[in-house]
Amino acid sequence: MAQEADLDLVEVAPNAKPPVCRILDYGKFAYEKTKKEKEARKRQKLVEIKTLKLTPRTSDFHRDIHVRKAREWLQEGKKVKFQVRFRAREITYPEIGRDALLKVAEELSDVADVEQRPKLEGWSMTLMLSPKSLTT
Repeated sequence: MAQEADLDLVEVAPNAKPPVCRILDYGKFAYEKTKKEKEARKRQKLVEIKTLKLTPRTSDFHRDIHVRKAREWLQEGKKVKFQVRFRAREITYPEIGRDALLKVAEELSDVADVEQRPKLEGWSMTLMLSPKSLTT
Protein backbone atom coordinates (compact mmCIF):
# COMPACT_ATOMS: atom_id res chain seq x y z
CA MET A 1 0.00 0.00 0.00
CA ALA A 2 2.90 2.36 0.81
CA GLN A 3 4.58 1.70 -2.55
CA GLU A 4 1.33 2.30 -4.41
CA ALA A 5 0.90 5.66 -2.65
CA ASP A 6 4.60 6.46 -3.30
CA LEU A 7 5.14 6.98 0.47
CA ASP A 8 7.13 5.31 3.24
CA LEU A 9 6.08 2.76 5.86
CA VAL A 10 7.28 4.26 9.18
CA GLU A 11 7.32 2.43 12.51
CA VAL A 12 6.10 5.08 15.00
CA ALA A 13 5.73 2.96 18.17
CA PRO A 14 8.09 -0.05 18.05
CA ASN A 15 7.59 -0.99 21.73
CA ALA A 16 3.80 -1.28 21.48
CA LYS A 17 2.15 -4.67 21.19
CA PRO A 18 1.64 -4.99 18.22
CA PRO A 19 4.11 -2.40 16.83
CA VAL A 20 2.42 0.61 15.24
CA CYS A 21 3.30 1.67 11.68
CA ARG A 22 2.05 4.50 9.47
CA ILE A 23 2.15 5.20 5.80
CA LEU A 24 3.57 8.70 5.34
CA ASP A 25 6.32 10.79 3.81
CA TYR A 26 9.36 10.09 6.03
CA GLY A 27 11.20 13.30 5.12
CA LYS A 28 8.22 15.40 6.19
CA PHE A 29 7.80 13.26 9.35
CA ALA A 30 11.46 13.74 10.37
CA TYR A 31 11.27 17.49 9.67
CA GLU A 32 8.14 17.89 11.82
CA LYS A 33 9.73 15.86 14.62
CA THR A 34 12.91 17.98 14.75
CA LYS A 35 10.80 21.15 14.57
CA LYS A 36 8.76 20.01 17.62
CA GLU A 37 11.92 19.11 19.57
CA LYS A 38 13.47 22.51 18.79
CA GLU A 39 10.30 24.27 19.94
CA ALA A 40 10.24 22.24 23.17
CA ARG A 41 13.88 23.18 23.90
CA LYS A 42 13.06 26.83 23.30
CA ARG A 43 10.24 26.76 25.87
CA GLN A 44 12.35 24.89 28.43
CA LYS A 45 13.28 26.98 31.46
CA LEU A 46 16.88 26.71 32.63
CA VAL A 47 17.43 27.34 36.34
CA GLU A 48 20.53 29.37 36.93
CA ILE A 49 22.62 28.68 40.05
CA LYS A 50 24.60 31.56 41.55
CA THR A 51 27.45 30.79 43.95
CA LEU A 52 28.57 33.00 46.82
CA LYS A 53 31.79 32.13 48.64
CA LEU A 54 32.49 32.83 52.29
CA THR A 55 35.14 31.85 54.83
CA PRO A 56 34.64 31.04 58.51
CA ARG A 57 36.15 34.44 59.29
CA THR A 58 33.89 36.48 56.97
CA SER A 59 32.66 39.54 58.86
CA ASP A 60 28.96 40.19 59.50
CA PHE A 61 29.10 43.23 57.22
CA HIS A 62 30.35 41.23 54.24
CA ARG A 63 27.95 38.38 54.95
CA ASP A 64 25.06 40.91 54.91
CA ILE A 65 26.20 42.10 51.48
CA HIS A 66 26.13 38.50 50.23
CA VAL A 67 22.68 37.97 51.76
CA ARG A 68 21.36 41.10 50.04
CA LYS A 69 22.70 39.95 46.67
CA ALA A 70 21.29 36.44 47.22
CA ARG A 71 17.89 37.93 48.05
CA GLU A 72 17.85 39.73 44.67
CA TRP A 73 18.76 36.55 42.81
CA LEU A 74 16.16 34.48 44.66
CA GLN A 75 13.47 37.02 43.81
CA GLU A 76 14.51 36.72 40.15
CA GLY A 77 13.89 32.95 40.43
CA LYS A 78 17.53 31.81 40.50
CA LYS A 79 18.99 29.26 42.91
CA VAL A 80 21.77 30.36 45.25
CA LYS A 81 24.59 28.23 46.59
CA PHE A 82 26.57 29.48 49.57
CA GLN A 83 29.99 27.92 49.98
CA VAL A 84 32.20 28.26 53.05
CA ARG A 85 35.79 27.44 52.13
CA PHE A 86 38.04 26.24 54.95
CA ARG A 87 41.79 26.82 54.85
CA ALA A 88 44.49 25.09 56.86
CA ARG A 89 43.41 24.55 60.49
CA GLU A 90 39.99 26.16 60.03
CA ILE A 91 38.71 22.72 59.03
CA THR A 92 39.02 21.58 62.66
CA TYR A 93 36.07 23.87 63.52
CA PRO A 94 33.39 23.09 60.93
CA GLU A 95 30.67 24.25 63.33
CA ILE A 96 31.74 27.88 62.73
CA GLY A 97 31.00 27.52 59.01
CA ARG A 98 27.77 25.62 59.71
CA ASP A 99 26.58 28.38 62.06
CA ALA A 100 27.33 31.03 59.42
CA LEU A 101 25.37 29.10 56.77
CA LEU A 102 22.43 28.49 59.10
CA LYS A 103 22.36 32.21 59.93
CA VAL A 104 22.24 33.00 56.20
CA ALA A 105 19.41 30.48 55.68
CA GLU A 106 17.47 32.02 58.57
CA GLU A 107 17.88 35.56 57.16
CA LEU A 108 16.63 34.42 53.74
CA SER A 109 13.82 32.18 55.02
CA ASP A 110 11.15 34.65 53.84
CA VAL A 111 12.17 34.32 50.16
CA ALA A 112 13.96 30.95 50.03
CA ASP A 113 13.57 27.29 50.87
CA VAL A 114 16.58 25.25 51.94
CA GLU A 115 17.17 22.73 49.17
CA GLN A 116 20.31 21.24 50.72
CA ARG A 117 21.28 21.69 54.35
CA PRO A 118 24.89 22.66 55.16
CA LYS A 119 27.03 19.73 54.08
CA LEU A 120 30.79 19.33 54.43
CA GLU A 121 32.43 18.13 51.21
CA GLY A 122 36.20 18.06 51.42
CA TRP A 123 37.49 21.50 52.38
CA SER A 124 34.20 23.32 51.77
CA MET A 125 30.71 23.35 53.23
CA THR A 126 27.77 24.15 50.97
CA LEU A 127 24.20 25.32 51.45
CA MET A 128 21.76 25.36 48.52
CA LEU A 129 18.76 27.70 48.55
CA SER A 130 15.95 27.76 46.02
CA PRO A 131 13.26 30.42 45.57
CA LYS A 132 10.17 29.89 47.70
CA SER A 133 7.49 28.18 45.65
CA LEU A 134 4.61 30.41 44.59
CA THR A 135 1.96 27.95 45.85
CA THR A 136 2.91 28.34 49.52
